[in-house]
Amino acid sequence: MSLYTQDCRTHTGEPFNLRALRGQVLLVANVASRCGFTPQLEGLEKLYREYRDQGFTVLAFPCNQFGRQAPESSRQFGAFCERRYAVTFPVMEKVRVNGRDGHPLFVHLRRQAPGILGTTPIKWNFTKFLVGRDGQVIRRFGPRAEPRALRRAIEDALDTPFSA
Repeated sequence: MSLYTQDCRTHTGEPFNLRALRGQVLLVANVASRCGFTPQLEGLEKLYREYRDQGFTVLAFPCNQFGRQAPESSRQFGAFCERRYAVTFPVMEKVRVNGRDGHPLFVHLRRQAPGILGTTPIKWNFTKFLVGRDGQVIRRFGPRAEPRALRRAIEDALDTPFSA
């Protein structure tokens, strides 16, 4: 199983080709609109704007699995991100990240980067996975990790050459 073979859709329901991101550094996060961490969307956008020309992309997946903090549709969530935080990075379809019906992409990410004490389930919204140019998870960051605190890890990942 590869990160790039996972089926994904944008918040508007259009297919999203993860293979097109091969060779880029990715930050994949489960996000919500009514969470105490929601203002991190602003910081994620800042990271995206700063590093996108170097091959960096943020992928945000709304998730209503934690405290029902993303109750709107995927389309409404995308509009919220654009309106409230001027988000330009890809906002994806609403997904579940845990359980039997967890999205395969998050199942893959969780297996590659277990959390504290080796547990794989995601504990809350705004868990972030930094993925290297080779498609392998470099590190998992908990919800409290502010986007600005990820700068060094992102820069290190961007400095790592990609070999196909």
